[in-house]
Amino acid sequence: MAFQCVMGAVTKCPFGAAPSVLMVLPTHMDLTVCMPAANIMDSIPLLNIMPFGMCNSIMNPMVLAATIAALGALTPMPCIPMTVAPWAPGSATVMLNSMPALNNSSKAMCLWGGAISIEFAGQATVMIA
Repeated sequence: MAFQCVMGAVTKCPFGAAPSVLMVLPTHMDLTVCMPAANIMDSIPLLNIMPFGMCNSIMNPMVLAATIAALGALTPMPCIPMTVAPWAPGSATVMLNSMPALNNSSKAMCLWGGAISIEFAGQATVMIA
């Protein structure tokens, strides 16, 4: 069993310098503990997934360019998440707007190489399978 994710869930990228929060618009018309509940499609960069401070991934073109300009010294640049697919795997039993609900064991892959994870679901009372 995993916790259902809601607005304000704490997310983390292994290449980011700081954690971030998940933003969930109330479009699913479902509240969990008085907060908008998320489904796996809440993975849009800069709308749902906020930046993680500075990015350290050499696969990020901005980091690569800054590192080359610094003669090979890794130079972090501002994080702009680039998720291209929904969170996976999501809940096997709970659906929101015909999509699996998001739980805290799901991950979202960033184009720059990071696997974005959920550190805290935003609430600690509702568990889903």
